[in-house]
Amino acid sequence: MKTWQCSVCKYIHKGEAPPEKCPICGVDASKFVEINIEPQEKKTGEKKTTEVKPGTTPFKEKSKAKPGTEKKIEKPVPAVKEKGIEKIYSLIVKHHAHPVLVHTPNGILPAAVILFLLAWIFDYPFLSKVAFVNLIFVILALPLVIYTGIVEWKKKYNSAMTIIFKLKIMAASITLVSCMISFVWFLLDPAILSSPKSLVFIFINIIMLAAAGIAGHIGGKLVFKD
Repeated sequence: MKTWQCSVCKYIHKGEAPPEKCPICGVDASKFVEINIEPQEKKTGEKKTTEVKPGTTPFKEKSKAKPGTEKKIEKPVPAVKEKGIEKIYSLIVKHHAHPVLVHTPNGILPAAVILFLLAWIFDYPFLSKVAFVNLIFVILALPLVIYTGIVEWKKKYNSAMTIIFKLKIMAASITLVSCMISFVWFLLDPAILSSPKSLVFIFINIIMLAAAGIAGHIGGKLVFKD
């Protein structure tokens, strides 16, 4: 049975032919390459020794190749070292900066939206102020999250524009825009939850939370391949 790997998301497929579409990132069969996975040899830990008869001395076997017929060993070409911004991009992808940073807004946003809802339902302004403070941390984290996400998309996934990446970009954009609207609106009108427009404000926050959840779900699917 052959083994195929998606060149975009590194998904592994086993079969006589690659799948028509990658179940993870959605690219077509042309993006799959056949790979060979050789079984690892068992390590016994035993060293191979040469039996030496009494009265004799060990010797090294000399090459019997005739002069001028030895094979030339080609030296491997050294890899080109990345410098400057490209080195930074590689470190961002290598150390999973985007998956790590995205936990900040994904963890704080639900708390902020729930607090806004409770403040609106029970008419408790203190909760809305606490929610706003949480929103400040989300605003501070989002630029780094989006920046590292773009870097990872370009370096790791070759800027692929399949449906899954389009959805993730759209969800991230909606999260950013709705978060900015919620932040600025509350900053200008701290009593918004007591006004007739409070329902619109709550709706924007629910949209923000849903979009963040979709982006997080797609990101998890790409990372864990399931």
